Amino acid sequence: MVHSSAPGAPDRIAWMRAARFGLFVHWGLYALPARHEWVKNRERMDDAHYQRYFDHFDPDLYDPRSWAREAANAGMKYAVLTTKHHEGFCLWDSELTDYKATNTPARRDLVGPFVEAFRAEGLRVGFYHSLLDWHHPEFPIDGLHPQRDDDAAKQAGRDRDVSRYADYLHGQVRELLTGYGTIDYLFFDFSYPDRFDGGKGRSDWRSDELLALVRELQPDIVVNDRLDIPGDVLTPEQYQPAGPMVGPDGPALWEACQTLNGSWGYDRDNLDWKTPDQLVRMLVDGVSKDGNLLLNVGPTARGEFDDRAVATLRAIGEWTRRHARSVYDAGPAELAAPPDCRVTRRGDRLYVHVFAWPFRHLHLAGLADRVEYAQLLHDGSEIPMEVAEPGRRAQNTTMGGLPAGTLTLTLPVQRPDVAVPVVELFLRS
Repeated sequence: MVHSSAPGAPDRIAWMRAARFGLFVHWGLYALPARHEWVKNRERMDDAHYQRYFDHFDPDLYDPRSWAREAANAGMKYAVLTTKHHEGFCLWDSELTDYKATNTPARRDLVGPFVEAFRAEGLRVGFYHSLLDWHHPEFPIDGLHPQRDDDAAKQAGRDRDVSRYADYLHGQVRELLTGYGTIDYLFFDFSYPDRFDGGKGRSDWRSDELLALVRELQPDIVVNDRLDIPGDVLTPEQYQPAGPMVGPDGPALWEACQTLNGSWGYDRDNLDWKTPDQLVRMLVDGVSKDGNLLLNVGPTARGEFDDRAVATLRAIGEWTRRHARSVYDAGPAELAAPPDCRVTRRGDRLYVHVFAWPFRHLHLAGLADRVEYAQLLHDGSEIPMEVAEPGRRAQNTTMGGLPAGTLTLTLPVQRPDVAVPVVELFLRS
């Protein structure tokens, strides 16, 4: 049994554990400067300077149905949209602020069409919502604020009250969870209570109260772990855990949040793109450790997925189309993986994902007499098997010296032309 830190979480997270692969979408005003979603922070912009992006936000090519199709074809099972990032700009028609998409040249709510499009493709829907807000007049100018080095701004804002901001935060969460039907996942971001220059955490967000509100409005929703209190799922960011992750109550479901090129928002000149093969390996690695992959795309200012992102998603989709059952509704296997491999299990089948293709043989310890049949998953072609004879010595052309109980698979010399080859093992009943 896999446990989580929140009571009732195993029931809530069952769909997420089965889904394994999701789409993250970071979209906001930062798509216009196109040089990282923290551009306002990095370049110390004040609201007046940043206003140019609000005034020119006009995503005339926004078609969330095309986003949803690309996600579904890539093999993604859920999607998470940034309703508001740290810049404070809202993609929906919030009644609590004028800083929203309906007041830009876009002139419309952008969240509703997203929800409808992804539901129509059969994907579950999640919202990202920033706990920070660099535009709100009551959010304190702390060490992460764009105006942290502006003495005049800090002096003018010395009476800002984070508790009044928290009222706004709670009010917007209520809007999001009452305006769009069932929402499957709420991804808060983020707490930083230990910073010496004005950290923020559970007392600032009133996290216990906020989580209670979320549970009242959407009892079955999955909530992440960034409120500075335990959540349903752990969210390591921009790294792959070395092994299964552990929460306050033991082993926990986790979700690696990863980018295509190191930036979350559209970053035109960032060329540090991960290859599709690398991303497939990250997905497989996570599932083998009871984790998910939430892979991000940052749409352009006109509302499209960048061509490079589309090409990557389609390449991943070619792999997931043929190898779906090795990752979806699958999890860790109680089997020591051979070198350069990851092993997952789904029911009575094991899946050996071969990251580095060996010459002819793959040795699996402890599987003698447990496997009735083996095949390459991408084409269903048989893989011959043999069990090591105890005490047999290796000779010129005869394999030996293997531990008793070792199952040896005889692989083709040429590596299959797929991102990650997978051997499917059918276990005896």
